[in-house]
Amino acid sequence: MKTYSVKKLAVLAGVSVRTLHHYDRLGLLKPSVRTEARYRLYSEKELIRLQQILFYKELDFPLLEIRQVLEDPDFDLVTALKSHQNALKDRRDRLTTLLSTIDKTISKLKGESIMLTDEELYEGFPKEKAEAYRQEAVDTYGAKVVEESENKIRQLSKTEWADAKAEGEEIARKLAELMDRDPADADVQQLVDRHFAFIQRMWGDSVCNGDRLSAYRGLAQLYVDDPRYTSHNGIPNPDYARFLSKAMTQFVDGK
Repeated sequence: MKTYSVKKLAVLAGVSVRTLHHYDRLGLLKPSVRTEARYRLYSEKELIRLQQILFYKELDFPLLEIRQVLEDPDFDLVTALKSHQNALKDRRDRLTTLLSTIDKTISKLKGESIMLTDEELYEGFPKEKAEAYRQEAVDTYGAKVVEESENKIRQLSKTEWADAKAEGEEIARKLAELMDRDPADADVQQLVDRHFAFIQRMWGDSVCNGDRLSAYRGLAQLYVDDPRYTSHNGIPNPDYARFLSKAMTQFVDGK
């Protein structure tokens, strides 16, 4: 059985030796072995328990409450990990929102423009075509969905909007470079995952009542059904459109 000294475990987990000693005194994390020289040795079982302790600490549980949770006979590790995952995602989302708010406040205090104009939002489209696209989206998804998506994008600063467009162009360019691959290829699917995340950031929460995978599948179909989607960098490229559509569909099927 592989074991870890208290010093090695402290380095591995990013905590202090003093903290591990404290957990031992509390009965929260006992070493699996104590040598005749009184050295603490920890096994993989203690590593997993320490991971749980640190997860609960990250969620602001008191140490004595953590011990009660871990010693509950009904405690299930997989269930606990899923709970940690959801809680940490919620915290990440809150922190992301707070960071965005701080960025926007700094931009405002510095006198930078935050809200995008209609012209900036639909930059690159002739006015008549932009209006037609918007009306078609309203007819398809409803005014609420379109306005929510537009308002979400409007909250970006000009720099953030430029960065977002550059990211979209980079994803498209890299996907085009992999057109000779199978749409199910791991590298292709990794880029499609990035593409899906990018599209999600552009959509509001009301898109297809929150069923974004179905909406993404619908977008994939547009690449082969709608001539306006069969271009790449403004140049008609139906081969690219078919490749991307298949890769996107493969992505959704794999979820």
